Amino acid sequence: MVSVPVSFWSLGWRTLWRDWRAGELRLLLIAVTLAVAALTAVGFFADRLQNGLQRDARALIGGDAVVSSDQPAPPAFEAQARELGLQVAQTLSFPTMGRAPDELGGAARLVALKAVSDAYPLRGALRLADRPGGTDQAVAEVPPRGRAWVDPALLGVLELEIGQTLWLGDSAFVLDKVIVVEPDRGAGFMSFAPRVMIHADDLPATGLVQPASRLSYRLAVAGDDAAVARFVRWAEAEIDRPEVRGIRLESLEGGRPEMQQTLERAEKFLNLVALLAALLCAVAVAIASRGFAQRHLDDCAMLRVLGLSQGTMARAYTLEFILVGLMASALGLVLGFAVHHVFVVLLAGLVDAGLPAPGLGPVWLGLGMGLTLMIAFGLPPVLQLSRVPPLRVIRRDVGQLKPASLAVLLLGMVGFAGLLMMASRDLRLGGIAVGGFAVAVVLFAVVSYLAVRLLRASVNENTAPRALIMATRQLSARPVYAVVQISALSVGLLALVLLVLLRTDLIASWRNATPPDAPDRFVINIQPDQDQAFRAALKEGGVNEFDWYPMIRGRLVSINGQTVDPDSFATDRAQRLVEREFNLSHSATLPPHNPVSAGRWTDDEADALSVEEGLAQELGLKLGDRLGFDIAGIVTEGRITSLRKVDWGSMRVNFFVIFPRAQMEEVPLTYISAFRAPPAGSAFDNALVRQFPNITNVDMSQTIAQVQRVLGQVIRAVEFLFAFTLAAGLVVLLAAVTATRGEREREFAVLRAVGASSGLLRQVQRIELLGVGLLAGVLASVVAVVVGWALARYAFEFAWTASPLVPLAGALAGALLALAAGWWGLRGVLRTPVVETLRRAAS
Repeated sequence: MVSVPVSFWSLGWRTLWRDWRAGELRLLLIAVTLAVAALTAVGFFADRLQNGLQRDARALIGGDAVVSSDQPAPPAFEAQARELGLQVAQTLSFPTMGRAPDELGGAARLVALKAVSDAYPLRGALRLADRPGGTDQAVAEVPPRGRAWVDPALLGVLELEIGQTLWLGDSAFVLDKVIVVEPDRGAGFMSFAPRVMIHADDLPATGLVQPASRLSYRLAVAGDDAAVARFVRWAEAEIDRPEVRGIRLESLEGGRPEMQQTLERAEKFLNLVALLAALLCAVAVAIASRGFAQRHLDDCAMLRVLGLSQGTMARAYTLEFILVGLMASALGLVLGFAVHHVFVVLLAGLVDAGLPAPGLGPVWLGLGMGLTLMIAFGLPPVLQLSRVPPLRVIRRDVGQLKPASLAVLLLGMVGFAGLLMMASRDLRLGGIAVGGFAVAVVLFAVVSYLAVRLLRASVNENTAPRALIMATRQLSARPVYAVVQISALSVGLLALVLLVLLRTDLIASWRNATPPDAPDRFVINIQPDQDQAFRAALKEGGVNEFDWYPMIRGRLVSINGQTVDPDSFATDRAQRLVEREFNLSHSATLPPHNPVSAGRWTDDEADALSVEEGLAQELGLKLGDRLGFDIAGIVTEGRITSLRKVDWGSMRVNFFVIFPRAQMEEVPLTYISAFRAPPAGSAFDNALVRQFPNITNVDMSQTIAQVQRVLGQVIRAVEFLFAFTLAAGLVVLLAAVTATRGEREREFAVLRAVGASSGLLRQVQRIELLGVGLLAGVLASVVAVVVGWALARYAFEFAWTASPLVPLAGALAGALLALAAGWWGLRGVLRTPVVETLRRAAS
């Protein structure tokens, strides 16, 4: 045996150049590039968004720290801040109705009213203009008494101009300036109503603050960092006291909560699509690298004959794959960086276009993902080439590839899963996606193996068509390849079917949650003495069907006699529910749109409560539990006698808790009504507000339209990234179908040599691909329904049930895609001359 004096560096570069020119690395390069591009595109976007939030944190919250509450904060908070030498500013915000004077048309519109104190804003700059579209400038003052600053959109809706009058409740305000930039407003689409800003001293005269008003008090502080830190520590300790309820602390570290959640749902969708693309690419790399190794067996056997050591070969191939991984990762990073700019454009209006530059986190994630894919899924079969025996030169039946080392495979999968969990930025979303795919791969392998065995036993070779018999023999003759092919196709189809379900059913259920005949007006703050007059006004306007319920504000303070606070519960949602005041109601009869799911509703039952089943599940409540609510300082208790199922997307008036009683005279209350506006909607709204200036009439049609526009933007971004996953799925399909190309060529050459016609072999190939595609489509669809339900229920919080036709559609799609991929990847198998194929097989 002759020794070959060559270093692994030289050999690695030479084999890389040779394989590159031969197109051997094309599939690997595409798969890794797609995975890195999909993950880093989302990573760059999310990183820039987070950096922007941190950069603007002080301006976003309007101070260095903010105490937020739904009731005025205890005086001790302001006293402590002033004692520490901090500046203090207070604001009060809530939705209400603004209307034009009767002589100017009397149009009314829901507005977001904000009353500010003299020191506002402590951080950031308030920028105003004299007219819509005019030059803006920063101001260090607040609206003068009797004047209002407004969003320019309100002027157009109410057909008003600067200098004219706007009515808020019982007071008229002169429109003075147009708000261009409001530093602490928060998320761009979180506030659908146009802003109206007035001086805090003008608020009492409006008469708008009512017991059921949705008020948001904010006490902002600013000053020396050390003093702010001391105030934050003091405030956190004060908030943790059991008797302090409904108060939250917003600091520089946390940013404003609603700003941090602005794109939460969009990021979840984008992350899911990127995760699916990466998972598909891992499958494609594993299949392509095994095919690469299979094609290089003979070359490596010859190198062993020439005396090349195993270590040199192993190091050379490791170098080649690391270089390919680095190159593909670099291409993916460039592509991902370009794609993330498309997200910024597609989500214009939801995010600030002036986001800061991204950090290096996504870069390291992309490089790590690319190298992990190549090393964990690409190298294990390729490293077996170094152990090919020289005897294979004369005996082609020896030195075949074996299953990869279980330890190497597990280590790679753990590392890959860890990177995906980091990229997901959501443990629940990442766990469902990664865990679902891991379980699916095992399930696909087991079911496909059993299906091959069943097919072999069920086909009668005496009566079945000849093409079916030959296709069955083809599959059963190489069961391992059949299992790999069906499993790979199933994984690719799983991702595609799952995304189609998310795109069509889940998103459609989100966008179409509102029934066509649902109420589009909600009116709150109706006072008890306006009861009869308001109902009469509705009927006079042609509204004969409407919801009408008393509304009571109360805070949950005890369960079965035990005092509760947010720390009594483990989940974030439960803590938020207990932290805030509930909207309660009472009714002698069961609301017709709230069916009882457990227990029994008894009309006009004393000492009873009916609780929404979702709330009961979240708080761990059950039938028979006693709940105590603090209602305007009066503790009112009741025993849970029934649980109700509430459809929150019905646009009907719904409550978490209802007292099944006709009267509750001991507590303060207002009324809420929901109805569908008559054809003359604006005129009817304006008449109501003129007659009842204290009410808040919420026009949900505009809000729903705005939500639909927001969802449309998010969906366009998801669909854009979907192209990456579609491409990755097609790469998997192509890799799975072409994995057995060499074996097919040799087998078909032998069959043609003994007299089989090309037409018969073409039928055999189509039957095999159809069968594999049908089985893969059914398996993928069934698992996609399960994974989709889990994502809908636990990640996106949808109520979703898949159509029973999904498996049938998946089977048909799988068959068609398998046929298409087979036509493209195997189109030359039957055209290769028999002599050439047999000569190559024997050489």
